[in-house]
Amino acid sequence: MSVVIPVYNPGKYIDPCIDSLLRQTLPSNDFEVLFVNDGSTDDTRERLEALATEHPHFRVITIPNSGWPGKPRNIGVAEAEGEYVQFVDQDDYLATEALERLYAIGHRNSSDIVIGKVASNFRGVPHGVFKTTREKCTLRDAPLYDSLTPHKMFRTEFLRENGIAYPEGKRRLEDQLYMMQAYFPAKAVSILGDYTCYHYSKRDDGKNAGSAKIVPSGYYGNLREVLDVVVENTEPGDFRDLLLRRFYRVEMLGRLSEPAVLKYTPEYLDEMCDAVEDVAKDFMHDGVHEGLGSIQRLRSTLLRNDDRQGLLRIARFTRAVKAAARIEEFAWQPDGRIALTVTGRLVHGDDRAPLKLLRRDDRYFLHPDFTEGLLPDGELLDVTDDIGKYAGEMSLRNRETAVEWSCPAKFTTEIEDLGDGTCEVVLHGSGHVSSEAVKGRGRVSRGFWDVWVPLRGLGLVRKARLGADRAEHVDAACLPASLGSPARAVIPYFTDPHGNLTLDVARRGKKLATYLEGRPVLLVPSNRPELRLGLLTVAATAQSSAQLVLSSSDASHTFPTALVPTEGRAHLPLPTRAAGVPAGTWQLSVRLDGPKNAALPLFEVSVDARGRIKLPVGLAEADPDLVSRVVSKRRKVTVRRSLRTVGGRLVRRLPGRARKSVRRLAARIVG
Repeated sequence: MSVVIPVYNPGKYIDPCIDSLLRQTLPSNDFEVLFVNDGSTDDTRERLEALATEHPHFRVITIPNSGWPGKPRNIGVAEAEGEYVQFVDQDDYLATEALERLYAIGHRNSSDIVIGKVASNFRGVPHGVFKTTREKCTLRDAPLYDSLTPHKMFRTEFLRENGIAYPEGKRRLEDQLYMMQAYFPAKAVSILGDYTCYHYSKRDDGKNAGSAKIVPSGYYGNLREVLDVVVENTEPGDFRDLLLRRFYRVEMLGRLSEPAVLKYTPEYLDEMCDAVEDVAKDFMHDGVHEGLGSIQRLRSTLLRNDDRQGLLRIARFTRAVKAAARIEEFAWQPDGRIALTVTGRLVHGDDRAPLKLLRRDDRYFLHPDFTEGLLPDGELLDVTDDIGKYAGEMSLRNRETAVEWSCPAKFTTEIEDLGDGTCEVVLHGSGHVSSEAVKGRGRVSRGFWDVWVPLRGLGLVRKARLGADRAEHVDAACLPASLGSPARAVIPYFTDPHGNLTLDVARRGKKLATYLEGRPVLLVPSNRPELRLGLLTVAATAQSSAQLVLSSSDASHTFPTALVPTEGRAHLPLPTRAAGVPAGTWQLSVRLDGPKNAALPLFEVSVDARGRIKLPVGLAEADPDLVSRVVSKRRKVTVRRSLRTVGGRLVRRLPGRARKSVRRLAARIVG
């Protein structure tokens, strides 16, 4: 495999990229890295050549400055010796297993293109593309058109045989052109959706590629070339309209939408509209227009009518449309997932009023308050066909790395009457979020994972953080948990001051002791008593280490212990003796978050002169049935251990038939 990286004066921003390439799990003799230095004027060349001397699988190719990444990428492909080429930008980085996993799925399927899941902390990501891993697909049966960046893996001979190359020199939309030229002849495209391979990183100097202001005439001249590729490779009909509509929504109407259009000067707005209108007249016919969502269709109508002030008015309206979501139920499941029941709706304005619709007979219209002055007098925007397209999703997003995972969820649509012939669309959803491995991905990484609810309606997509609005009983259900093997703390909490639901996984910032304080601690009485903590566990949870602490005003003694998953909660075994602890009254606490963090206070105990620990009278006890099950289970474990220790050697000396009889008897004894 060959990794091709165009480079120009990257400074410190190339460091994460280099580090990620040195950490790849794919053996270094299985891939090469080609840095194509586009005439850098700083110390880039010397630095990269020194790196190549140290690492033989790194190569540096220096060319006169071309001013754009197209020529360096073409040179990289021409020089590549690998079966596949992976494009990477100098200020981005790869996950540790990215090359190994990408090559595996590509080689397995003889893929022409392999798309790895991406994450970004500053640019939009087509999460729908990565909802599932696809071994083989094409442009006709997967939404590949939503992923038009070049940071993918391509079969080298596929690029060469089809003459797929970047236009060279300064220009716009070269990525879209390259990808559409590649997608059409590709016979097999693989999507790796269960591992985040590629990370886009925001530069603190604001100089990421594509961040410069566009010149409308040049930008839309370049877009024509992309649209020509679509037209040349399709017949008139639904498929062509689908592809053209994607560019109409994103590169054309998207540039005339909020928030960007509201920041344009009058002169720049005129430039944009002139350029967009010219392209729309040539490519975006009625079939493309009619397939848009209601709001986008209204924008398209305003563009067709050259109503530029109307475009600004609809942008001001849609800027005020937000998503609102409420937690109705929160419940931990026996498998360690969190079941969430939510309601969602689109709202409008600072007072978050319902996005009202007008109902007339069996038709629905956007309320005329929102479209006043945008349509001819008496005309309404019919949104009936969009009612069934309202949809909701759930996702977990890492606040720091921007890795996002779709969560399984189902939403239903309800029309809720608001009186006076008006109504709103309400979405009722249920789904599961999980920090542990589920179908389609492994365990999430350590960090803060925010819960989001994206809502779709009327052609708009809005995302809501979940939790600020919630039913009263939800807080009590948000138990901290210890999950998986090795066990990790998973702490659901509501952010301050916004009150949004977040999962702290593996103690990124929150501590178990803090979130267990004030929750019931129940005694499980027996000859070896245990405490049942308000810490959720599941069958697959491993034991985790802890420390018992006996403390007074002038002394402290610690004892190693373990949290034992039992009947859905963590149990803390209590010692009956405290060797070396002077007689007296002591505060009993438990350290759950490591030796350097605060302990969770439990209660006072007394220690006699012989070191025996006496628990206080009147401790709240666990349910008797649960106590009976726990004591019985512990007794069986003890008996089983004793039988193995004492009788194991004797049993192994018996004849085969006798061994089986003894083992059956032992099984009956211990249940």
